[in-house]
Amino acid sequence: MTTKELRRIKIKQRVRKHISGTAERPRLTVFRSNKQIYAQVVDDLKGRTLAVASSLGMTEKAPKKEIASRVGELIAQKSKEAGIEAVVFDRNGYLYHGRVKELAEAARKSGLKF
Repeated sequence: MTTKELRRIKIKQRVRKHISGTAERPRLTVFRSNKQIYAQVVDDLKGRTLAVASSLGMTEKAPKKEIASRVGELIAQKSKEAGIEAVVFDRNGYLYHGRVKELAEAARKSGLKF
């Protein structure tokens, strides 16, 4: 692992000590790779994933920030279909900047509360 990856993992562990998803307020977690971005809503008490959205199926060409924004809208829509209104945001060790920020703000605009 590189130093950058180890730094992210340390931050992730530090944040996860305090953040946990419940059935009433599950955890919205974000993972980003160089090409894709993924979001999932997790109930940590039961260990279940309640909703998933990613940029994998998107075929149109667009800047990465726009795609992250679309994924945020999609995760909000799928969460509402599953009956979830409020979540706890887990940035997964990434800085709240760029694609992670775009995804979060798009999910908020689409009606997800966190």
